[in-house]
Amino acid sequence: MRNLLNSIRKESGYDLKSPQQIYRVDKESNIRKWFWIIALILAVVLLMPWTQNIQVSGTVTTLYQDQRPQQLNSIIPGRIIKWWVKEGDFVRKGDTIVQLADIKDDYLDPQLIVRTEEQLDAKQQKASFYQEKIAATKNQIQAMESSRDLKLNALDNKLQQIRRKMLSDSADVVSAQVDYDVALQQLNRAKKMHVEGIISLVEYEKRTQQFNKSLASYTSSQQKFQNSKQDLVICSIDMNSTRQDAADKIFKALGEIASAQSELASTRGDVSKNKNQLANYVVRGSQRWLIAPQNGQVINAKKSGINEMVKEGDMIAEIVPTTFNYAAELFVSPKDLVLVNKGQQVTMVFDGFPATVFSGWPRASYGTFVGQIIAVETNMSDNGKFRVLVTQDSSARKWPTQLKIGTGVQGFGLLKNVPIWFEIWRQINGFPPEFYKPTSSGKSEKQLK
Repeated sequence: MRNLLNSIRKESGYDLKSPQQIYRVDKESNIRKWFWIIALILAVVLLMPWTQNIQVSGTVTTLYQDQRPQQLNSIIPGRIIKWWVKEGDFVRKGDTIVQLADIKDDYLDPQLIVRTEEQLDAKQQKASFYQEKIAATKNQIQAMESSRDLKLNALDNKLQQIRRKMLSDSADVVSAQVDYDVALQQLNRAKKMHVEGIISLVEYEKRTQQFNKSLASYTSSQQKFQNSKQDLVICSIDMNSTRQDAADKIFKALGEIASAQSELASTRGDVSKNKNQLANYVVRGSQRWLIAPQNGQVINAKKSGINEMVKEGDMIAEIVPTTFNYAAELFVSPKDLVLVNKGQQVTMVFDGFPATVFSGWPRASYGTFVGQIIAVETNMSDNGKFRVLVTQDSSARKWPTQLKIGTGVQGFGLLKNVPIWFEIWRQINGFPPEFYKPTSSGKSEKQLK
């Protein structure tokens, strides 16, 4: 080639410089050396370790529900009469946010609580009256029972006296009957003797007089005995009548007690109802002031101005707590869910905090933060992914204190360390990554997913 160029230059008489610029005929080539250098570098790179990972995204949130943004809702329907704060103000727990006024005519009376207390006092006095009535009726029953017992004792004594008198009258009847029988026999003999003329008429008349006397005595004694028997019956009837009258009065008193107890129970129910109503009025009155449940910042006021009407349960504003424990909620696609486990570390990058990220070389990254998975939800979210909660790893770099709820987060779930050539081969073939799943004993168990 060189000889050919020299001959052409001599024949033409011109000094040709272009071929010397185009062809490196006088120089040696280094392509082979650079090929082996590049091949060696590629071999070293392909043998370098690569950390398999899955990329997820989410936002900054809090670990506990009471530390997240909360709605301030109206418990009662009302009308806004005064705002005590404005959007963006920081409030402390117990500070008044909004003052409401009742709009229902059942609660418009300014003396509602006082009048309800008066109704309650009247019901309580009525209940005390029924209690006193029951006690007085019970005392009346005791008095009636005592009176009944005394009267029955007196009638019982009278009954015993009548019985003894009956014994005496029965003895008189027997005695009078004996006299009557003797007088009758004497009269019959005297009559016979008078007819025979043994005795005189005067003697016969004496015997007749004695018979009449004995007959009168016998009749009188029988009458007295019958009167005693009648007195015994009358006394027994009086005793039964006394018992019946006392029982009627006692049963009537017991009926009054039962009626009073029924009224007392009804009145006590009214007392309890009034107490409940009074407590509701007191609590409802306190609900006219919307109070801050905790320290935080008031944002997102849904109602504005004065005299605006709010319904029961309407959101009036929102409060963001000033102190909370940071956490990140990341959303993992269903195909990567099997690679996520509780206790697994995640490398994260927060929006607004510059970082240089090498997803396969987490130690070479700058500006990243480390978290630990504490919960993996088993229910799919509205965005078609599964929610994972990540908290700060105490053994790693602390998260920024300037983080705000809702800040965007990019996360990298770290899996197994493999060579770069293996990761390229896996990606080309579409194989799932390998990872270590922690066991209950705390050791790592290699599983191929």
